[in-house]
Parts: sequence; structure tokens; C-alpha cells
Amino acid sequence: MLVISDSPDNDPVSLRTSPVPLLHLPSPLFSAEEYQSAPLVLLDDRSYTGFTLRHVPRRQGLIVVLVDPDDGTIYPRAVAIGAEAVIRAGDNLNWLHLHDATECRYAHWEALLAGGPADPPPPASS
Repeated sequence: MLVISDSPDNDPVSLRTSPVPLLHLPSPLFSAEEYQSAPLVLLDDRSYTGFTLRHVPRRQGLIVVLVDPDDGTIYPRAVAIGAEAVIRAGDNLNWLHLHDATECRYAHWEALLAGGPADPPPPASS
């Protein structure tokens, strides 16, 4: 996960407890490749201006992290850059599990055990 923040704080968006591997870079320093290849990008709202000056393309998986809960301007700004969500720093971020950032998915064990095929499908022949 790429965290874009100009804050000198080691944990600018309160992710200390997240099990997801993080790359924390200031807005002027992330590369286009790092931005496009990251499974998830968290943008510190305090770095919004520096981020927009980069004129990066829209992408899925961009989330703005709101530090000042009284900032009502964040929602139109998030829409302007194509963010999928706005979350508050310090909120319970348990939903940011490793499977979300790496596009892995939970197996639905109940479905697998309830009447599914006993054997896996055969490998595709070439």
C-alpha cells in the first residue's frame, strides 16, 4: 500500500496496527510506477495540493485520509481526484486487511463444505 503524505510523522494516517506492508512517500517523491502499481493508495488530505500538482491519472483504489474532522471541503476535493472513499485518521482501520491491499479474497468455507464438489477441478490441458 502506498501512503502519500508530506507529514514528517512516521505514521501520518494512523496505520500503526495495519498488517499491510506500507510505502510512505511525500507527494513530490512517489513515481508514476509506484502510484499505478500500488494495490491501494492512501492520500493524507494535508498533502492534497502537492498531490494535485503532480497531475496523476485517476485510478481505482485511491482513498483520502481526513485528518481534520471539521474539514467539510474534503468531499468535493476527493471527488475531483477520483477517490473511492474518505476515511478519518485514527478511526478503526481494521477493514484495511492484507487481503484488501493485495486483492486476495477470503474463502467462503461454509459454501465450500456445504454440497460443493468433493474434488478440485482437473488442471487445464495445454
